[in-house]
Amino acid sequence: MNLFNTKVNEIFQSKSAIKVITGINNSNIDQILKITKAAEQYPYTYVDIIANTNIVRLVKSVSPITVCVSSINPIDLYNCVLAGADLVEIGNFDPFYKKGLYFSSSDILEIAKKVKFLVGNIDICVTIPYYLPLKDQINLAQDLEKLGVSLLQTESLFIKNKKYISDLYKDSIYESISLAALSFLSTYAISKQVEVPIIASSSVSSLSSPLAIFFGASGVGIGSCIRQKNNIFQMSAYINEIYRSLSSLGSINSIEGGSYFNSSRTPKEKLKI
Repeated sequence: MNLFNTKVNEIFQSKSAIKVITGINNSNIDQILKITKAAEQYPYTYVDIIANTNIVRLVKSVSPITVCVSSINPIDLYNCVLAGADLVEIGNFDPFYKKGLYFSSSDILEIAKKVKFLVGNIDICVTIPYYLPLKDQINLAQDLEKLGVSLLQTESLFIKNKKYISDLYKDSIYESISLAALSFLSTYAISKQVEVPIIASSSVSSLSSPLAIFFGASGVGIGSCIRQKNNIFQMSAYINEIYRSLSSLGSINSIEGGSYFNSSRTPKEKLKI
């Protein structure tokens, strides 16, 4: 599926997109600009920022990076498109979960219809809520594809004490995979039913990001881990970890697509490298 925006389309054709989330309610200009500068150094990255027209104009004036804005308010998204946003997203629901607010499939589909009407040929991403039964997630994804939505994002379980769990299994493979497991499960199931590129988000790390691609994602979303960094150098170093992780996966895929793996050798012969 080709997206409307050539640059956005290139990002997702790479199958290694990195969406750097500054926060749907984050209006800290200093932090947003630091994250933007850290992210713009790497190919196939883009930033997801608050739907604020002044911040959109500022980011676009200082950086060539692709800018996405997130909100559930169609008018806010429309105004940000006028201000220069490259694409829009209905999602990043965590702030609403903290308030006990959850959206039904019909709620999300109705918002998407309004946004589609307002923004026209601007790429739209929609987050598929983790709490919906898997069958309902797939049905919603298919309905959004029929509507003309360009991108989908999956998410994992919302955990208020996620930091406690991260500290409990600090730097372990278990922690890296378990916190993102639901997102990967949804990605796998949905990717089998739609042709829309999918972003796997929620607790994705450099260790787990290749799994997202194996499960059918075209990219990953990272957020809280970046915002916790103290300066632009630490932010850049973390994005570099994700980038190198996905780049190494690309190298593996290119080897698998080579003549060796396309040969007529038997599986046992192929193991004798």
